[in-house]
Amino acid sequence: MPHDIEPRLLRAFEAVAEDLHFTRAAARLFTAQQALSRDIRRLERELGSELFVRSTRSVSLTADGERLLPYARRVLAAYDELGAAWTHEERPLLVDVGAPVGTGYRVLEAARAAAPDIEFVGRFHSGLTGAAASIVGGRLDVSSGRVAGLDPAVLDQLEHRPVRFERMAVLLADDHPLAALDEVPLDALAGETLYAGAGNPATAEWTDLAARLFEGRGIEVAAPFPEIEGAEEFVRLVRKRRWSVLASTEFIAVPGMELRPVVDPVPLSPISLVWRKGLRHKGLDVLNRVTDELLKRHKWLKMPAGSWLPEADMSLMLNNT
Repeated sequence: MPHDIEPRLLRAFEAVAEDLHFTRAAARLFTAQQALSRDIRRLERELGSELFVRSTRSVSLTADGERLLPYARRVLAAYDELGAAWTHEERPLLVDVGAPVGTGYRVLEAARAAAPDIEFVGRFHSGLTGAAASIVGGRLDVSSGRVAGLDPAVLDQLEHRPVRFERMAVLLADDHPLAALDEVPLDALAGETLYAGAGNPATAEWTDLAARLFEGRGIEVAAPFPEIEGAEEFVRLVRKRRWSVLASTEFIAVPGMELRPVVDPVPLSPISLVWRKGLRHKGLDVLNRVTDELLKRHKWLKMPAGSWLPEADMSLMLNNT
């Protein structure tokens, strides 16, 4: 009998035991059904017992599952009591949103409005690759972005949930011939070179997405450039160098530049909310709750007709919905 079972595994077991439904239990825990199933299998391996009888239509507890449930509840109650005794005031939740625009920022602002007594401290460092390393290292709590571009070893230490398919766009100098169009066909960008964060290790997932989109279409990713920190410096460099930039339709304003959606196909940037496995914080609960409300209200996970998205991204987004 193991003596170091993680409370997270017991919480997964308790939720499934009470709901007898993996999808509902996953929603209750703000986690992906796939991740919940992994935790249950791991707990069963550690205990050496089958805890649930699963079929295509129902889930029920085995005799060992029935025996474990009261023990699990007592352990979790004691664990929560210990946490409460040692918590005088819940620390602020550190949330990286990249820039004061876009999906991550809208979720953060909604959470602040919904729970003014909880302190959400924003961080503005673009790139999920860099943010994920900070989350794993305990320097950050939550971020958002394209999880398919992360190292699998890093992703395995994170929880994530799909939030939105953002439409991609190009930022063009206002005298660029394509800036006169309301929408820019992807094929019209053939022969163009677009800045997509190459040279910035923190945004590697975005550079990878750009390379996949441009492949075979005669569009080049701009040569690597040193990491650009802050919106003000980004605006200065883009204007000075007259870069064309691969962006999202929600992007910071750059004077003298025009933002145009890309079509034919409609390339998508898949956005997920990301946090460290095992993180428990009231602020995280609020972020997940307002995310539910926003994506339902605005249909953020509805893909437009003629969309483009790499298969790996599609799999991660749809399997965790």
